[in-house]
Amino acid sequence: MKYSKKIQSLISKGKIGDEILIESSKGTFFGTLMPRPEIGDKDSLIIKLKNGYNIGIKSKNIRSVKVIKKMEEKKAIREIHFDKSKPNISLFVTGGTIASKIDYDTGAVKALMNPQEILDTIPELSNIVNIADISRPFTKMSEDMEPNDWISLAKGIYKKIENGSKGIIVTHGTDTLHYTSAALSFFLQKPSVPIVLVGAQRSSDRPSTDAHMNLICSAYTSLSDISEVGICMHATMNDDYCYFIRGTKVRKMHTSRRDAFRPINDLPLAKIWPNGKIEKLQDYHKRGGKTILDTKFDNKVALLKTYPGSNPGIMKYLIDKGYHGFVLEGTGLGHVPTNSKNSWIPIIKKSIKDGIPVVVTSQTIYGRVNPNVYTNLRVLYHESKAIPGEDMLSETAYIKLGWVLGHTKDMDKIREMMLTNVSGEINSRSNPKTFLW
Repeated sequence: MKYSKKIQSLISKGKIGDEILIESSKGTFFGTLMPRPEIGDKDSLIIKLKNGYNIGIKSKNIRSVKVIKKMEEKKAIREIHFDKSKPNISLFVTGGTIASKIDYDTGAVKALMNPQEILDTIPELSNIVNIADISRPFTKMSEDMEPNDWISLAKGIYKKIENGSKGIIVTHGTDTLHYTSAALSFFLQKPSVPIVLVGAQRSSDRPSTDAHMNLICSAYTSLSDISEVGICMHATMNDDYCYFIRGTKVRKMHTSRRDAFRPINDLPLAKIWPNGKIEKLQDYHKRGGKTILDTKFDNKVALLKTYPGSNPGIMKYLIDKGYHGFVLEGTGLGHVPTNSKNSWIPIIKKSIKDGIPVVVTSQTIYGRVNPNVYTNLRVLYHESKAIPGEDMLSETAYIKLGWVLGHTKDMDKIREMMLTNVSGEINSRSNPKTFLW
């Protein structure tokens, strides 16, 4: 996509990737000249500032553009190689910024296509592992993920484990990373090697990127004896150490902080330092045994949020569309509107009577559902037969219900399976130390 003629005349002596100085009525700006985005304003000049952010400056505000430094010729990939005597691990790249770099010829974020490119970006990895292969089951923004993607990823990981991989790393966009970690926790039970999901909150071209340390800590985790599905990300805003958090007990808790991923109703499995030090914080499944692949999944499950004045008709609409189960995010100890004008109780009762399960979690995020404290709770759980979600995250309960319905439509069996701890998603007792960890 080309800039307007006026912008082209302003940058006639420069090309994409050059460092330029712009004098404008809005101030002086220094950065890297970027191409016009496909959907961008053709009359705004785009530069990438040193902090990694892009800005656009309208041509009418620009007084002059000066090329300060021409883009350097592309350097060949450094002759650094993985040490084949190190344990072989497999890398799965599904999207996100962590396994990518900026191509200043196009201004696009370019995916790294082979192990040598990864090593050129993060040479420290050569001292830790041998990335034997990179798989690309798909490339998507994480908000575009679907259940079939989780199934495809699980099957690919299982194949690599069966072929002798000593560890698995999965790079992934952060927005729905905890959905994928929950799905893989049910699809790949009792894994014989660590399955480490990792993302980055800050892109690799920014000085404050968390991508490098997250990936280094993930490499050490993939070689540990912590043989679980989990997420390995920054534990603090600084480059101190990462947490490795169980896949069914982790949630993204901030839009942009580097320490956005936190354990919920649980402790982290371990602290992982970028020098390889590992401090284990709780019990976990250890290496060995046989990974269980179980990808049966019913994607006709909905996650709904109740709130004051919420209309339960949404459930009827979805039932008419063929949905087979619901997770309701209730309030407090697991309430839904009960005696209000828009009571959810009648539709819940009918749904369950018709063989459509309803699981209730709490939108407080921390804590657990308790079906025995208030009268309205007893109406919901004992009269209506809704299934209490214990201390499960709503996202985890949504994944689990889809997995359970992939195995059975018998209501008694559904209840039994939902209340059985399968992959660390339910704790029998609440630990007060886990709040706001």
